Amino acid sequence: MSLDPIDNDPQLQRWRLVLGEAGQAALAGGRLAGAAAAQDAALEWLYGRDEELRRRGVRPAGREGGDGPSIVTTVDWLDEITRLFPKETVERLERDAVERYEIHDVVTDPAVLARIEPNESLLRAVLRTKHLMNPEVLRQARRIVETVVRQLLERLATDVRRAFTGTRARTPSRFRLARDFDVRRTLRANLGRYRPEERKLYIESAHFFSRTRRHIERWQLILLVDQSGSMTGSVIHSAVTAACLWGLPGLRTHLVAFDTEIADLTADVDDPVELLMKVQLGGGTDIGRAVAYGTQLIEQPRRTIVALISDFYEGGNETRLVRLVAALVEQGTKVLCLAALDEQADPVYDRAMAQRLADTGAAVGAMTPGELAAFVAEQVGR
Repeated sequence: MSLDPIDNDPQLQRWRLVLGEAGQAALAGGRLAGAAAAQDAALEWLYGRDEELRRRGVRPAGREGGDGPSIVTTVDWLDEITRLFPKETVERLERDAVERYEIHDVVTDPAVLARIEPNESLLRAVLRTKHLMNPEVLRQARRIVETVVRQLLERLATDVRRAFTGTRARTPSRFRLARDFDVRRTLRANLGRYRPEERKLYIESAHFFSRTRRHIERWQLILLVDQSGSMTGSVIHSAVTAACLWGLPGLRTHLVAFDTEIADLTADVDDPVELLMKVQLGGGTDIGRAVAYGTQLIEQPRRTIVALISDFYEGGNETRLVRLVAALVEQGTKVLCLAALDEQADPVYDRAMAQRLADTGAAVGAMTPGELAAFVAEQVGR
């Protein structure tokens, strides 16, 4: 029987895994063994490459292996973490691998792609690295794009339907539709007709909800999406949002991606997978040029919403950008300047430029796709 205290103390093992090799000195010579040693090796394979910790002396320049199996390739590592950790931990490790340490073979190696479970982090990595992929790898990577986009569409479609089809109001209606049957009000109104001996309630008057439905007239929604590397999440959700809004009665949706060049992707809005495979992330940013292009698409200024989705770090002429946004506001166009359009809505952006845009009368902030759909529905239904 082992007398090593770390073997019989799960909490001590967890702290050792969190601290890595740097925590070994606090364990009085005790060492991890078995599954815990294998977990430590898997974590060290990833986080051991953190140069900042090495510079601070938190992690040694070299590390002796434990009792766990040797981890050599990314494929081996993925197999190991899937075996050793719960799903939530695996997803976090994969996300750190592709986003924090830029281990590109996670999404460019066919053997890795065949093993990995699609998620949003991997989708972002595919979009950043697809220019490195040969045609065969790109076909496999497309599976990740298709799977994650389908999941996002299913989640957002519910919010869009709710926003645009209206909700039942707690007011009477003379239209007797089964779907609008008001159970509670009907029961209260007919309680005097309950027959205890028969255990039946006889309904003399049935009640129904009224259903409010927004009257939709012809509007335009113009999404101008910054495709610089920091905006990858917003690019993905903009494509999915545009696909959900595409074809709604009374609404014409445009999707324009930009860096220093303009790419009008409206023709592919109904196929967000194909659209995302065409996006080219990175490069400089000329936001003013994108706003000028969007202005040319407007048919009726007072029935148009322009959503500028960017971190507002303008690489072009800042004064021109502010002037263009101010002109849109003055002509009655609804202008949204969104520093993020994704499910977290937690942006990093140029606050000084955002304030200048807000001073023109534009609405500045961050939204989830569902919140944007609700905003569009409110405007269109007025």
